[in-house]
Amino acid sequence: MEPKVGMEFVERTMKKNPDVVGVIFIMTIDQSKLSTSNTPFAMIDEHSAIPSEQEILFTMHTVFRVVEMKQTAKNNRLWEVQLTITDDNDPQLSTLTNRIKQEISGSGWHRMGQLMLQVGHFDQAEELYQELLKNASSDSDRAHIYHQLGYLKDQQGKYLEAVKFYEKSLEIKRKTLPEDDASLANTYNNIALTYDNMGEYLKALDFYEKANKILETSLPPTHPNLATSYNNIGEVYHNMGEYSKALEYYEKANKINLQSLPPNHPHIASDYNNIGGVYDNMGEYSKAVEFYEKSLKIREISLPPNHPDLTTSYNNTATTYYGMGQYSKALSYLEKALGIWRKSLPSTHPHIKTVMNSIAAVKKKL
Repeated sequence: MEPKVGMEFVERTMKKNPDVVGVIFIMTIDQSKLSTSNTPFAMIDEHSAIPSEQEILFTMHTVFRVVEMKQTAKNNRLWEVQLTITDDNDPQLSTLTNRIKQEISGSGWHRMGQLMLQVGHFDQAEELYQELLKNASSDSDRAHIYHQLGYLKDQQGKYLEAVKFYEKSLEIKRKTLPEDDASLANTYNNIALTYDNMGEYLKALDFYEKANKILETSLPPTHPNLATSYNNIGEVYHNMGEYSKALEYYEKANKINLQSLPPNHPHIASDYNNIGGVYDNMGEYSKAVEFYEKSLKIREISLPPNHPDLTTSYNNTATTYYGMGQYSKALSYLEKALGIWRKSLPSTHPHIKTVMNSIAAVKKKL
């Protein structure tokens, strides 16, 4: 069965609106692959306002695979998109579904709230969580909801409100859990991150260290989460200008990641970038360049050619070479960064203007 849906409607619309580009969907449905108990569509051509068209009503969860897109021969403003309906045994769909299930945890309305947070629908998520809070029947439910509301407020940039919700969650958990319970580490980390975003580094450091103490006793010494914890503490020390302490923790994180991750993993590139940044701030430019270039080498291998992390590496390396007075090398890296931004951003984006200003400043030195 291959019905063309809405052909007459699209053609009429295009005649009335010369600027409209039309799309015709050609859908292939192999009924032998569909579950007899769960047919995802209904033929409704008998009830259509346009009897000549074969109209189909699909359920909301129906998934199609895009097979081909092409312009029609008679009208270059009209495109045909060939779709084929998937079945429950489609391997790619199954892989995607399982991944979504891993990322969107929980059940029922809690899972819906998690999905809303994941896609950035924060206002709707807050309404849902406030309703769930009214009907929460246990302390563990209330602690979870307060934690989710804290995360929501943090994502909205409402940091004081975020801290209040996180601390409500923490207060409940500490009444029922031992002080070294692994689940407390996540709440400590989130409170620390919020204080970090507020620029309150001493408070951030206090909570990061509480989280780290739990993780050091509950995880294997080479666990990636422990590396993340060390990086968080290193970042706070970096922001505070305590560069030797920052370097200590960044190197701890890097040591774990080198042991537990593939050699070209992006996390290792981030480690090298962090270490390079500390040396840069310390005025040790040769060491800074060494680590920036290690980071860049990995990113050029492991990331797409227009990935924004590459521009970070190019800019950092260029800035350091500029500080060393090596203006030709600085110019070379800035031009690479500009090339990526021009391919991936609109011409009026401020990133492009910033890099162009930097290039102009370097050229004056040549």
